Amino acid sequence: MTTTLASRPVAAGPAAPARGTRGRTALLWIARHAIAVALSVMFLGPLGFIVLTALMSDQQALTSELWPRSWNWGNFAEIFETAPLLTWIRNTLLYSVLATAFMLVSSIPVAYALAKFRFRGRKLAFLLVITTMMLPPQVVAVPVYLIWARFHLTGTLWPLILPMLLGDAFSIFLLRQFLVTIPREYSDAARVDGCGEFRTLVRVILPMARPAIAAVALFQFFYCWNDYYGPLLYAGTDLDNWTLSIGLAAFRSVHRVQWNLTMAATVLATAPVIVVFFFAQKVFIEGVKLTGVK
Repeated sequence: MTTTLASRPVAAGPAAPARGTRGRTALLWIARHAIAVALSVMFLGPLGFIVLTALMSDQQALTSELWPRSWNWGNFAEIFETAPLLTWIRNTLLYSVLATAFMLVSSIPVAYALAKFRFRGRKLAFLLVITTMMLPPQVVAVPVYLIWARFHLTGTLWPLILPMLLGDAFSIFLLRQFLVTIPREYSDAARVDGCGEFRTLVRVILPMARPAIAAVALFQFFYCWNDYYGPLLYAGTDLDNWTLSIGLAAFRSVHRVQWNLTMAATVLATAPVIVVFFFAQKVFIEGVKLTGVK
C-alpha cells in the first residue's frame, strides 16, 4: 500500500532587488538631491582644500597637486613653535565669552521690558533699538576711539567687551520677537503666586526662552570669534592682546611661502567654532526658527 505525503508549500522569502532596480534607485536619489549634493560640495570643498593643504609639505603646498604625498601632522605642532597661537586663542576666548555673557545679562531684561511691559513710548523705544542696527560702526569709530583713549583702554580688548554691558540691538530685537510669542497667562499666573518681575523673568520666562537665548548667544560668540575690525582697531598695536583673526593675518604675511603652516593655523582657528555649532545646532536652529529669522 503506497502512502502519498502531501508536500507543504514553502513560503518564499522576499525577492532580492535586481541589480538594475538598485541602480535606478540610486540614480533617482541623486536626481532628487542633486541641488543639495552640489551645495554640500561647494561648501565642503574649500574646507577640504584647507585641511589637505595643512597636511602637505612646504614644497608641495605651492604645487597644483591636491592630495598630500605624505601626511605631515607635525605642521600643527610647528605653528605653536612659530607663533604665539595659545596667546591668540586665550585672547579670543576672553573676548568671545565675556562679550557674550555681558550681552545676555544686559539684553534679556531690555527685551523682556519691550515685550511684556505696557508703558508710554514703548514702540518708540523699540524703534530706536532697531535704528541703531542701521548705523555702521565705522561712522562712530573715531569719536568712540577717542573716548576709550581718554580712559587709557586702547591697546586692549576691553573697549570691545565693556559696551556689551549696555546691550546689543540685534540680540534685543531677536529676544523681543520671541518673548512676544510667550502667552501673558504664564507671567500673570506667576504674579498671582507672589512673584515679582525679576523672579517671573528668572523662574518662568527664561526657561521657556532657552532656544532664543541660545541662538543669540551663538550669534554673538561667532561674531566675536571672527571679528577682525574691532580687535585691529583697539588692540592692533599690542601683540599680547591680539586675537586669532589678527594673528592669522600677520602669520600669513610673515610666512608667505609656508602655506601649509598658514592652513594648519586656519584649521585650528576654525575647529572650535565647528565643534560648538555641532553640539548646539539643534537648539540653535530651533531658536532661529522661533525668533523668526529667515
